[in-house]
Parts: sequence; C-alpha cells; structure tokens
Amino acid sequence: MKNNTHIITGNKGFVGLNLTNFFKKINKSVLGVSRNPIDSEISYNQLSLDKLNNAKSCIHLAGKAHDLKNTSEDNDYFEVNTELTKRLFDQFLVSDCEIFIYMSSVKAVADVVNGVLTEDVIPNPKTVYGKSKLAAEVYILSKEIPKNKRVYILRPCMIHGPNNQGNLNLLYSFVSKGIPYPFGRYVNKRSFVSVDNLCFVIKELIDNSKIESGIYNIADDISLSTINLVQMMSEILCKPTRILKVPKLLIRFIAKVGDFLPLPINSERLGKLTENYEVSNLKIKNAIQKKLPISSREGIKKTLISF
Repeated sequence: MKNNTHIITGNKGFVGLNLTNFFKKINKSVLGVSRNPIDSEISYNQLSLDKLNNAKSCIHLAGKAHDLKNTSEDNDYFEVNTELTKRLFDQFLVSDCEIFIYMSSVKAVADVVNGVLTEDVIPNPKTVYGKSKLAAEVYILSKEIPKNKRVYILRPCMIHGPNNQGNLNLLYSFVSKGIPYPFGRYVNKRSFVSVDNLCFVIKELIDNSKIESGIYNIADDISLSTINLVQMMSEILCKPTRILKVPKLLIRFIAKVGDFLPLPINSERLGKLTENYEVSNLKIKNAIQKKLPISSREGIKKTLISF
C-alpha cells in the first residue's frame, strides 16, 4: 500500500534500526535501502522510480558520520552526504512519493555555539562533515517543491539511545571503572536528543500534512552539563561521584597529544565533552503541537542503563 510504505536509507545504522523498529510497532511498512542489502532490503541502484511511486515517504538517513580520528578523505564526505542526497532528491521530485526527509545535522550550521542555536542562524560550518551536509541542504532548498509534496531538513544535535556507541559511552566507561572525571573546571550546557524523540518527530512529520516544509532543529527539551551526566552515571552505577578540577591548560595539552597518539581523549572529544552547544527545539515543537514522549533525563538514563 502506497500510503503505508516508507523508504528508509541507511536502515542498518543506529537511527535507521530504531526508526525501522518504531515504524513496525505502529504498523508502518518499511523498505530499507542499504549498500549491502539483505532479506527484503534493496540497494541504491535498485531504488527505482516505481519503488518511490509506491511509497508515501523517503527518509534519507544514510550518510558518512563525522570521523573523530580524522582518517577520511574529504571527497568521501561529499560523495556520500552531498552527491547521494542530490541523486535521491532528484528521483523524489519526479516521483509520486509525497514526503522527503533529509537527516542533516546541527554541524551543518556551527561547530561552536554562542547562546542557543536556532534555525535562523546563518550556517558557517568549519568541518568537511558539516560542509558536506550543508551542501546537500543548499541543493534541496534550491529546488521548487511541487504543491503536493513536503520536504523536511532535520538538524538533530547529539543523538543517543540504547546501545549507542559514542562519547556518552566513553564517558560511561570512565565512571564505571572508578576513574575520576577530570574536567570539573569546565561548566557547560549541551543539548541531546533521544532516538525515541527523533523517531516520534519523524512520525509526526509524516502523519501531519499541515506541518510546513522547511528546516527544523531536533533536540530534547532540556540541556545538560557533562557534570550532570557524570552524576547520573554514578547514580545508576551506585558509585560515588568523583570529579577532579584539573587545570584547563594541562587538559588541553593532553588533548593535543591525543590528536597524534591513541589516547582516550583528543581535541575533538574534549570539545564534545566540555563545550557549550545548546539547540532550540521550539520551531519543531510549535509545528507538531505535541509534547516529546521522553524527557531529557529519562532518555539519558535509558541510554546509560543499556551500557
């Protein structure tokens, strides 16, 4: 059935797996698109106009994630994040598919946030990852959208959920081993988004035809400091909270060394753990007119317990 079939690219990734399972629970049919298809999935070359004509939405999650080890070539980012998106979007425009959702990132706008990031901020990404995501956004926005179609560009902040491998897991491994958190001198606020809330937003965008096409930041309601996270981890592990206030100069020196040697911390990870990065979700919440199903703390706890 066209009205209940949803194409998901990158369906085997973290968000893709969660969204597929979420859709199946609410009786939405999924057609997965993968580089290495199995079972009922298809490859990108097999994503024909007929397939798009028989789908209500195309949710483009596939992309090359930010490489914290900086081993990837610049062209790799643009080929996957930009050129693949262009090809899929061009197919969508000439198909009968009604909805296109592109999973971009807040990093397409800014690597450092002063204040709170809104959709009105003029993009100025510094990394090739952010630039490749922005290039795809610019291409999508350059096209005229037919009246019977809707197009959404989503900019999530740091996505987390059960079994997520990322900086939360790195932080959790420190706390679980009884290693004191050394960055106590850094006072920050960061926005996160639970994968459950992200899936909920995607469902609302598909089901509510009144939501206008456009760019939407995706974040949980409340930002948290890294010290908050350490305290929550300690609570879950029933361990005392151990926070050290190591001088920032020494921390930055160790991080610089970690840029060249395989240390647990490098400049990139230090930034993710200690910088401010608050993201406003007011635009998307005003659009869907519903509360997010999971609070910031509930979502984080659900993720941490899975570790």
